[in-house]
Amino acid sequence: MKWMGLNEIREKYLEFFESKGHLRLPSFSLIPKDDNSLLLINSGMAPMKKYFTGEVTPPRRRVTTCQKCIRTGDIENVGITDRHGTFFEMLGNFSFGDYFKHEAIAWAWEFCTKVMEMPEDRLWVTIYLDDDEAFDIWTKEIGVSPDHIVRLGKEDNFWEHGSGPCGPCSEIYFDRGPEHGCGKPTCGVSCDCDRYVEFWNVVFSQFNCDGHGHYPPMEHPNIDTGMGLDRLACIMQNVDNMFLVDTAQNIMKTIGSIAHVEYGKDKQADISLRVITDHTRAATFMIGDGVMPSNEGRGYVLRRLLRRAARHGRLLGVHEPFLAKVAESVIHENKGAYPELEEKEAMILKLISVEEESFSRTIDQGSQLLDDIIAQNKDKVISGDDAFKLSDTYGFPIDLTKEIAAEHDMTVDEDTFQKRMQEQKERARAARKNAGADAWAGESDLLESVPETEFHGYTEKTVQAKVVAIVKDGKRAESVDAGDKIGLVLDKTTFYGESGGQVGDTGSISAEDAVLLVQDTTKNHAKNFIHHCTVQAGTIRVGDTVTAQPDWKRRESIMRNHTAAHLLQAALRRVLGTHVEQAGQLVNEEHVRFDFTHFAALTSEELQKVEDMVNDIILAAVPVKVREMPIDEAKKLGAMALFGEKYGKIVRVVSAGDFSKEFCGGTHVDNTAKLGLFKVISETSAAAGVRRIEAVTGRGVSRLLNQSLSVINRTAAALKLNNAADLPEHAEQVAAQLKQTENELEKEKSKLAAQKVEHLLANAKTAGSVRVCTAKVNGADAAALRTMCDQARSSADDLVAVFAGVNGAKANLAVAVGKQALKQGAHAGKIAKAVAQLAGGNGGGKPDFAMAGARDLSKLDTALQAAAGIVADMVK
Repeated sequence: MKWMGLNEIREKYLEFFESKGHLRLPSFSLIPKDDNSLLLINSGMAPMKKYFTGEVTPPRRRVTTCQKCIRTGDIENVGITDRHGTFFEMLGNFSFGDYFKHEAIAWAWEFCTKVMEMPEDRLWVTIYLDDDEAFDIWTKEIGVSPDHIVRLGKEDNFWEHGSGPCGPCSEIYFDRGPEHGCGKPTCGVSCDCDRYVEFWNVVFSQFNCDGHGHYPPMEHPNIDTGMGLDRLACIMQNVDNMFLVDTAQNIMKTIGSIAHVEYGKDKQADISLRVITDHTRAATFMIGDGVMPSNEGRGYVLRRLLRRAARHGRLLGVHEPFLAKVAESVIHENKGAYPELEEKEAMILKLISVEEESFSRTIDQGSQLLDDIIAQNKDKVISGDDAFKLSDTYGFPIDLTKEIAAEHDMTVDEDTFQKRMQEQKERARAARKNAGADAWAGESDLLESVPETEFHGYTEKTVQAKVVAIVKDGKRAESVDAGDKIGLVLDKTTFYGESGGQVGDTGSISAEDAVLLVQDTTKNHAKNFIHHCTVQAGTIRVGDTVTAQPDWKRRESIMRNHTAAHLLQAALRRVLGTHVEQAGQLVNEEHVRFDFTHFAALTSEELQKVEDMVNDIILAAVPVKVREMPIDEAKKLGAMALFGEKYGKIVRVVSAGDFSKEFCGGTHVDNTAKLGLFKVISETSAAAGVRRIEAVTGRGVSRLLNQSLSVINRTAAALKLNNAADLPEHAEQVAAQLKQTENELEKEKSKLAAQKVEHLLANAKTAGSVRVCTAKVNGADAAALRTMCDQARSSADDLVAVFAGVNGAKANLAVAVGKQALKQGAHAGKIAKAVAQLAGGNGGGKPDFAMAGARDLSKLDTALQAAAGIVADMVK
């Protein structure tokens, strides 16, 4: 056989089946579409299930793909063995009611023997025990010797997953030779040794199981095949495992060059190399498909992979962020088959860097604490309380704690850990409930018998309605009078009830002898619109006819901002990438606040692009159309749904031309021109992996301009400038003068610090082979302590300086260690921690410099006096 690279094998396979009339489809996204049964795509046929069931018509009855896949069941074993991995590619050819066994078997054999040029005598075939039809095709039509065909039972050669399409299968094995075998006389294709490698499975979906043991034949049987690309590459490259395949080796060599290690030289290093190779490859593909790091779902899988890879980098001695460099190698090896990786390279590398740096900030402290816990533990069990502290305080995931514990032959008390996690969730839930206590709580029960409200506010400004319920002081009432604060429910309304991030309407409701001021409108689960009112005059009764009239000027401002939110999301996805998803929004008459998934702050250039894009659509006066349609039709149109939101069979789609299409129940302008203008006023972080943009439209832009001009004019007047246009230049001059003054002050501070340190050095104590200098400095802040430490460290190589700065009821500790003292064993981080703990505090840091805090000032002098003894015990 001729050696072939993995990328060449993939292309040969797809080209071969294209020549057999198959449509080559690009790999589907790793994020399942319209399939809640899967977290991530885990097989070649998974994204095409609805083609097999007939729910969706395939683009052609013959299809071939190379599908990227993620399997998460064995993450803990990845690296420990050379067989486990999370990412793999599955080659497949599929027939949806077209060809069947004869063609599938013939083409599989042709590809193996003619295209791959595998020796026929080294190929073995398995079939289902009772599948005589397959046996006859293999032997009589293909010419495979019967002694190279093995019949296996249902467990091995019959594909079935509950109810639905199922059937027998035929697998192809490659004999790697007796040198890879176990030597037993019974060694064959069903043996657990490494001699016979199964690499292709051809499933004949010819029955439709009803889940109760009945298998009626399908009218149009299907073919579903799956061949692991890595396995085939192992055979063609004559290597033992997927980590030795050319593309994986190229990625691994990048890691080796960073860590200065070579695969195959050290067992522990090999584990880390395999983990980093597999996990970085998986993470790169996941991010390329729009998965963002988070603490749940597929985002947690991604975060866990990156953190596990980062930790194994540290085990190899790499303490600087490095995974982005490894991801560059992943992209280079795969960009030919997956061009989206190259298109999204900047985003992928940036997100990996941000996530790794974030983890690095907590892993050192967490690792130190975990090491201390392990060292002091005699029961071989890490307590659930310690595991929770590691997770809650240091961001150390429980999976990582378990993995490190296992390396020390220890376990974790997961029951207590889960109990603490549940307690935390309940505390958070209670806090949210108390913080947002609703004066109208319980209305759903009070209004149980009230039919849902008809909403006419999409098309009408006012409406004549009947009062169907009144709620006062948490109870139903038949009538209320002037001064009463109530919840009013009508049979129909034009007031929008707060939902989907759009605030509720305000306005007025009037009857013949009553006037009510509506301060807010909400909506309960039963779709009762509740008008939160104050009765200003008269009496209102159940059954009265009223006129409902929202504040239309306010509503128009809200509609402008809501339409702007849609345009903003569309622009963000075009500028930043399709990973952008709405993570929350608030639309009121003042502004739009839009939260979205993204990993880093937007640059000024990106923000300007987004703003310009939205304004271009506004100036183009694009009609905004609203249509109700079946949800499947809406999805075919490309309408965006809110991630995680549950929708009914009929949905409302709001479109601004081809620029924006979204599912939405809110109110909107009918033309983008009515927004007037769009202006971003801020871009900030809302949460980990979530950014927030606040913007204004229409009158909001006008107000912003007036406010900005007012600030500019007042600033110019304060600086005694006649012309506000001179403000930037004058501000630069003032800033330069301030900088110069600050520099002069710093020089004076340094001189004073040097003088103080000289005095302290004269009184330094000897501790073993080094000297120790301590001092308490009233009024010194952290910056002053750092300056003093720098002076002390540069003054004497054998010096350990321990300085305390007291400000009010608090104290900061700073510790500096000279080069010679470092060699003697002094460690600033450990000294700072030990001294601080004597004064009721804690801290730590690097070997040459560290800071800590002290809470009990009454013990500070004693703690400083103990510093020399602490250092003496530490140095050689």
